[in-house]
Amino acid sequence: MSSARLPLNAFRAFEATARLGSMSAAASELGVTHGAISRHIKLLEDQFGLALLRRLPHAVEATAEGARLATTLAEAFNLIHLGVSRLKPSPLTLSCSATIMMYWLIPRLGDFKQKHPDVELRLNVNYGGVDLGRDEISVAIRNSMYQPADDMVVRPMVNEEIGPVCHPDYAARIGIAGPEDFLRAHILETATRPDAWAQWAQAIGRPDLEIRPHDRYEHFYLVIQAAACALGVAMVPRLLVQGEIASGHLVAPCDFVAGPHQLSLWIAPHLRHRGDLRKLVDWLLAEMRKSVGKTAEPAAVSAQSP
Repeated sequence: MSSARLPLNAFRAFEATARLGSMSAAASELGVTHGAISRHIKLLEDQFGLALLRRLPHAVEATAEGARLATTLAEAFNLIHLGVSRLKPSPLTLSCSATIMMYWLIPRLGDFKQKHPDVELRLNVNYGGVDLGRDEISVAIRNSMYQPADDMVVRPMVNEEIGPVCHPDYAARIGIAGPEDFLRAHILETATRPDAWAQWAQAIGRPDLEIRPHDRYEHFYLVIQAAACALGVAMVPRLLVQGEIASGHLVAPCDFVAGPHQLSLWIAPHLRHRGDLRKLVDWLLAEMRKSVGKTAEPAAVSAQSP
């Protein structure tokens, strides 16, 4: 098959389907219909004379031949992204969870823009795994619950501190003086961290303390708001509630302790030497040091890690 006749749209449809395990998910990612994805894959299978996917009741999976092709295509598309980004650098994109963006990043963003008016920065709301090249993400702030790809540059930011928080009136009404008092409280949890209360009990040396949540909220920013409205007690990272505590909307009756997770920067390896990215990484690390009052990783950018 000559390069001039390569069915690139079909290759893209197949690679996305094999990676996501679903034609519907591939259609959503590529902005086309399920039928278009199906036709593209049938075209390839007819052209090669072999099955590339196994159709399962609620999903698809690549055959041995299909898996090899999908791996090669993924590498090829990443190389295309790399070549284009080097030819015409795009604006930087910083990805983090909605809660970090709301409570930590945006309140500080004016400082970055004032110091670096020449750097064009876009924001992306996401908190899970990410393919920095494919998703066009320059830097991502991620929790250690998620694992970076092998080729990513990773810079540690801070060890996470966790603790229970609630409205001052609620704390006074319940009479919270120690960990056992939370057994009488209305406990709030977030779906993104269902083990948070158990992890805190372990961190304070009380794994026997069985605190059972009563209400679940989808995200941290929702459970923080619920706690600030005196609906109960939430277990949250200190970084996310410093402003609410300083303003008196929340209190931390038992303070905070070191939790089991860390925050890190995931950096796109093909962008590591860009000057604007170095400015962003240095600023993020410096702001994190200010936030936690501790020494984070050195902000200098070396040839090995930005």
